[in-house]
Amino acid sequence: MAVNVETLGALERRVSMSLPVAEVDRQVEERLKKLARTAKMPGFRPGRVPLKLLAQHYGPQVRNEVIGDAVQKAFGEMVREARLRVAGLPRIEKKDGAADCLEFSATFEVFPEVKVGDLSGVTIERPVCAVDDAAVEKTIQILRRQRVRYEPVTRAAADGDRVTIDFEGRIDGQPFDGGAMKGFVTILGEKRLLPEFEAAARGLAPGESRAFEVRFPDDYHGREVAGKTAQYSLRMVQVEAPVLPEVNAEFARALGVADGDLARMRAEVRANVEREVKKRIALRVKQQALEALLERTPLELPRALVAMELQRLLEAAAADLKARGIKLENLPLDPKAFEAAARRRAALGLILAEVARAENLRPKPADVRAQIEAEAESYENPAEVVKWFYTQPQRLAEMESLALEANVVAWVLARANVTDKAVSFDELMGADA
Repeated sequence: MAVNVETLGALERRVSMSLPVAEVDRQVEERLKKLARTAKMPGFRPGRVPLKLLAQHYGPQVRNEVIGDAVQKAFGEMVREARLRVAGLPRIEKKDGAADCLEFSATFEVFPEVKVGDLSGVTIERPVCAVDDAAVEKTIQILRRQRVRYEPVTRAAADGDRVTIDFEGRIDGQPFDGGAMKGFVTILGEKRLLPEFEAAARGLAPGESRAFEVRFPDDYHGREVAGKTAQYSLRMVQVEAPVLPEVNAEFARALGVADGDLARMRAEVRANVEREVKKRIALRVKQQALEALLERTPLELPRALVAMELQRLLEAAAADLKARGIKLENLPLDPKAFEAAARRRAALGLILAEVARAENLRPKPADVRAQIEAEAESYENPAEVVKWFYTQPQRLAEMESLALEANVVAWVLARANVTDKAVSFDELMGADA
């Protein structure tokens, strides 16, 4: 079949299709006859409904199904004949034609040609970070803070204390929505409150009060108070000081060391930190490799592909908000905020798939197994976690994608200029250190 493909844009194409009316009529009659064998209608025994009556009731529906199937088949044949890689669904439109034919056009997008540029000029910095005794002790201190408890004190509040406060605000002598609260609990120094609130609470002992002013920014999310100055009174209800657990056998057992041996605990902490450092180094290298691929591979992206990625991101964000108990009507999602990420995901997906195909980098079962074992080694029973992955098709597919990415990253590193760069433990771990 000769296929005439019109080029409407960089990726947009259009083909025309013609269906003989006689062939459509023949298929409609065949389907109605098949339907007549089992059709039931009031006043007739099953399989005895006259064909003419069936045509009156079901003819239009059957005709639409026949035309839809025929158009889909003709489009598929044209695409295969022209060797087109269609991105997204085609837009089918009926056209005026001869009386003995039904004419249609299909407008669609094709995938772009992916050509990765020269990577030899790319420099990728690979962090180098040794896990020393200081890093282990710093991690132990973080673990202590994660298990902090608070005890009431009668002294003035300071940073690090958990405080319970009552406050009331007025603007021009009048209370306003959200301006008052009783029993509000926060930790001083964590900047969860406006700076004026923290400054007012700091230095107050239980039972003491303080007056202060707050000028709300012009772009404050509460429109009714934006740009205005409020007078507040704050009363300290309770001050609780943090008490960190001692580094002893009980603490070690809390971390999963059954016999409470501190040397074993530190060894396990070191092993966990080394695994985390290794992961973060690999992540930084991977991010640079993927950015290099994006920079060296200019692409015209199919709108349909970007729209699909955008929908996935919106659904994931909505699910995350729901899991945190936030209603979408209270925090509506703006699709524009996700467009750049959707375009990046679409481009990376095309590039990774093409590099994997062209360079034969599809992950082997051993590659996937290595990814799963690396993911499982931080759990108490790695063998059980490995088994779990192989019984979860969705999770297994995620590991396969990670294995493919790892193969492509290795391919990039073999072509780029990779230099080692010493980084401190704090720099690598960031806010977690």
